[in-house]
Amino acid sequence: MDLHLKLPHEILGLVISLAIGLLIGLERGWRERTLPEGGRAAGFRTFTLIGLLGGILGSMPESLRSWALSIGLLILGAFMTVAYWRGSLAGNQSITTAVALLLTYALGAYAVLEDPLVALGLAVIVALLLSLKQTLHGWLHKIRQEELVAGIQLLVLSLVILPSLPDRGIGPYLAINPYQLWWAVILIAALSMAGHIAVRAFGLHRGILWTGLLGGLASSTAATMALASKAQQNPHIVRPAGAGVLSATAMMCMRLLVVLWVLEKTLFVLLLPTLLVSALVLITPFIWQILHMPTTPVAEAQNEALPGMVPYSLRTALGFGLFLALISVTVPTAREWFGREGVYVIATLSGLADVDAITISLAMLFKTNELPISIASTAIFIAILTNLVVKAGMVIAAGNKHLGRVVITGYLAAAVSGLLTWLLTSH
Repeated sequence: MDLHLKLPHEILGLVISLAIGLLIGLERGWRERTLPEGGRAAGFRTFTLIGLLGGILGSMPESLRSWALSIGLLILGAFMTVAYWRGSLAGNQSITTAVALLLTYALGAYAVLEDPLVALGLAVIVALLLSLKQTLHGWLHKIRQEELVAGIQLLVLSLVILPSLPDRGIGPYLAINPYQLWWAVILIAALSMAGHIAVRAFGLHRGILWTGLLGGLASSTAATMALASKAQQNPHIVRPAGAGVLSATAMMCMRLLVVLWVLEKTLFVLLLPTLLVSALVLITPFIWQILHMPTTPVAEAQNEALPGMVPYSLRTALGFGLFLALISVTVPTAREWFGREGVYVIATLSGLADVDAITISLAMLFKTNELPISIASTAIFIAILTNLVVKAGMVIAAGNKHLGRVVITGYLAAAVSGLLTWLLTSH
């Protein structure tokens, strides 16, 4: 026996139209429940009826449908105009309820004319947005101008510029692929943005340890410098600061794995064990400190943002793209002139400033068969080791000797464990 009840499309659409009005009307009615009777422009019943009205008018014969929907929209618009005018006289300038009522009418008609489930899903989203008024307004108060600008810039980079770029090699050795280079810029910028948001959301309340870990998602170098400076100012936080520096570098390893997973799966699979083991070794002091974190005011007093941890800027993103393009041309040139040693020299020089650019460049060259996997993976390791040496020098120069010993010990442990893992898994 078939127990499934299959309703005709028109009946189902009308039922969904009614449900849409009930859902949005429930939120609006609850929101304005404290207003006196007659003080609401539209309440629970009105929204329900408007949703059903949209469904009924949308189900009319095709010859009458357009006129019926248009006349209904005009009448509804006139009604909401009068309601808004009366509300503005009483000091209420909000048009949220009016817009919600128009959406209810439109979704009620859409449920009958097109897809009822899509209309119901959109109604759920509308109700959710309406119910999150306090949360969304709270976010607006917390967002800084530079964060808003950075977010809009990221949208421009990904939705406006990226689709217009050619996806082919140009320039010397056909090594510059504008589309892939720009995609890499967006990837790094998005990771930096995510790291900044994480620091804003959690770093202020979890102390210096979480600031180091989450700051490493945006910039392990910036996190290292800031934590070293804090340790110099307050010797009591050397151990948590050292754990924060090491965890920031662990996040760098994880960031590289994300980049490789997006750009080149073969290199990702090859380097996954080594980078993952190194990251686990680096993050172990962080876990130990979290488990043994004292509840004294010393640990609690470090809940402040890291200096210099700001969202990426457009200048930074473009600078990274130019640096990546330079590396993309320099690596095959060095390989042609000097062999694999030339690639390793470029990796060393690149690691002095950045690891992401050389990793992305090598992944792209391997993907286009310009480099064998052995040279590409070895060059990535060289860049990482060079970067670790540079950061250790930063800690010693900006922090103190005790912090330097903690960081160098962690780096050596990570390097040795990573090397052993590489020897065990690469053959």
